[in-house]
Amino acid sequence: MKLARAVVHAYTVPTDFPESDGTLEWNSTTMVVVQIGAGGQTGLGYTYADEATAKLIEGKLAATVEGRDPMDVPGCWAAMRHSIRNLGRPGIVSMAIAAVDTALWDLKAKLLNLPLASLLGKVRDGVPVYGSGGFTSYSLKQLQKQLAGWAEQGIGAVKMKVGREPARDPERVRAARAAIGPDVALYVDANGACSRQQALALAERFAEHNVTWFEEPVTSDDLEGLRWLRGRAPAGMAIAAGEYGYDLPYFERMLAAQATDVQQADASRCAGITEFLRVGALCAARNHPMSAHTAPALHLHPCCSLDRLRNIEYFHDHVRIEQMLFDGVVKPVGGVLAPDRTRPGLGIELKLKDARRYAA
Repeated sequence: MKLARAVVHAYTVPTDFPESDGTLEWNSTTMVVVQIGAGGQTGLGYTYADEATAKLIEGKLAATVEGRDPMDVPGCWAAMRHSIRNLGRPGIVSMAIAAVDTALWDLKAKLLNLPLASLLGKVRDGVPVYGSGGFTSYSLKQLQKQLAGWAEQGIGAVKMKVGREPARDPERVRAARAAIGPDVALYVDANGACSRQQALALAERFAEHNVTWFEEPVTSDDLEGLRWLRGRAPAGMAIAAGEYGYDLPYFERMLAAQATDVQQADASRCAGITEFLRVGALCAARNHPMSAHTAPALHLHPCCSLDRLRNIEYFHDHVRIEQMLFDGVVKPVGGVLAPDRTRPGLGIELKLKDARRYAA
């Protein structure tokens, strides 16, 4: 068997309401989808990125893997990494590799008629999720309705955005706690919007409402700042970061700096499942908790193979898009996502007819 030429599509889906966090505003999300065939099967991979990612795959990566052995996923990954030497690894390039790499893993599992979790080797049958949204563009009523909805579904933790108007955030956090009750864990995410002192002051106010997770209180480029806050945050409040990691050395630097209590990683950004599993090995070597950032349909199977994995982010935008564009997307039961063992690969298929209306 040899790999056929990859087919690439980009789909831009409007949000259901204008969204913002501490540092960005948006009203649509673009998904780049890759399909690669071999042996009568088709693998599916994707990333959330700009349309330029699709052009890079078509112009560079598709030819790099075409004709190679579909069983040799690490070899294909190494060939792609070599091919982009003069383009630079972070950003769009890494996300392009991610989409192709994920399609290759999906294809290999389908050729073997196995769920990808079984091919990779499971250490758990399912993974806890936390509901994520709570955008700064939401009114207090919208915020409470969304977070309470996840709590009512049995999801044991929810996350909201902070940092755009720090003076209002304590009130928003208080409203969130009132909506979800005392038993659901409450997380906040500033997306790097705060200074060190500002983040510490907010952390102390958030602790009054039992916030147990503060994500990117300062920019992830400030490893010293993250470590400084980790040492001063109220007891029981974890500092999380890492979603903008594109290569293994990034994660090694963050771990070496002892910058986080929970190391985040995103397979749709860090060059795919191949590199995501390597991040998992780094965390295991340091006995350090890890969390998957967004794209739950992509992360579910590889997360079942990681023993230090804490949870998957059940992000509002991505959950909505994945359910719109894919067949086979599973939903959490009792706050846990579990792979459908009757479906090979990632267990999802593109609903091409539904997706076409969003073609970029």
